[in-house]
Amino acid sequence: MHIVLQLIPKKYLIGGVLALVGLIGLVLMGAVITLVGGLESDSGQEDVTIIEGGGIGAGTANVSPQVQQYQPLLEKYASKHGLDPSYVPIMMALMMQESAGRGNDPMQSSESYCGEVGCITSPELSIDQGVSHFKSVLQKSNYDIKLTLQSYNFGPGFINFVMKNGGHYTKELAIQFSQQQYQKLKHTGIYRCVRQEMVPYGACYGDAAYSDAVLKYYTGTITVDGKPTTPVSGGNGSKGMAAAEKGMRFVNKTKYVFGGGRNPADIAAGRFDCSSFVRWAFEQVGVNLGPMTSVTTDTLKVQGQTINSKDMQPGDVIFFDTYKIDGHVAIYLGNNQFIGDQSSTGVAIASMAPGTYWSKVFNGRVKRF
Repeated sequence: MHIVLQLIPKKYLIGGVLALVGLIGLVLMGAVITLVGGLESDSGQEDVTIIEGGGIGAGTANVSPQVQQYQPLLEKYASKHGLDPSYVPIMMALMMQESAGRGNDPMQSSESYCGEVGCITSPELSIDQGVSHFKSVLQKSNYDIKLTLQSYNFGPGFINFVMKNGGHYTKELAIQFSQQQYQKLKHTGIYRCVRQEMVPYGACYGDAAYSDAVLKYYTGTITVDGKPTTPVSGGNGSKGMAAAEKGMRFVNKTKYVFGGGRNPADIAAGRFDCSSFVRWAFEQVGVNLGPMTSVTTDTLKVQGQTINSKDMQPGDVIFFDTYKIDGHVAIYLGNNQFIGDQSSTGVAIASMAPGTYWSKVFNGRVKRF
């Protein structure tokens, strides 16, 4: 080996050593990035990001970072159009199927907007129109989620077809409708089967399996009528107050750890940050708010029932604008008090009475799980 090294010019040896050092540096940097990525952040650097939902049944949507970046706009236009924010995860799954978040029309809203493909060139307009169209179809479908999704692809004519044939979505009705429409329009030459399994049926209008395709990106339950689930009533008997009581065991006994509470060892030692503490507390009373490893304030805020801040009750979950919008989360106890994991105190009961710091940063977002 020594002889071989002598035969290699020194400049190549130096270059090789530098390359090796650089490679080691990249490996170490990757490990650091992976570690930091597990902390409570909204950077969205993973290949697949888990986004929480619950209003139509507790569930999650597995979406790309490109789709995740549009979550704030989906929430904005859900609010604008009066659509319960618990439908945001389903619309994220829909966007994943439509475009995976790519392009200037990520919700493929052009046809419902102007009657032809390609007229929308702004992602924000696409989402505005897409949310409006989704709500319209949802209501016409009597909140049948599968019918809503399939009609987003087929158009509202499918709703009329279903209402005349039993009133509820079935895969068989989707295939029949696709067959009928294709027979009427195949002479145009612009339709073809997007799925090979539909060729024998001649179901080549739209995508007869669209509803199932969207729901592959959504894991969880859907209520029978697809409407938001009835909120848990407030008061001493609520799940929220029961969760708060479970959390009392940690009051004044822990230190806040940013990114903590996302593995069994942290939980056993009482190492939490605000969102992991709230998730843990609700888990103790049988309420699943998503995976332990990926909970953040952003995943919590799209779950449950939205409550007007004037109507909040003990056991509701409340949000504050601290280092970012919805940067802190806690459980309301009543009488202007809440229990949460604050960076300065760890798990503690704090006041949000008028004039206090927490009253000034409370942003009015209230959810009931």
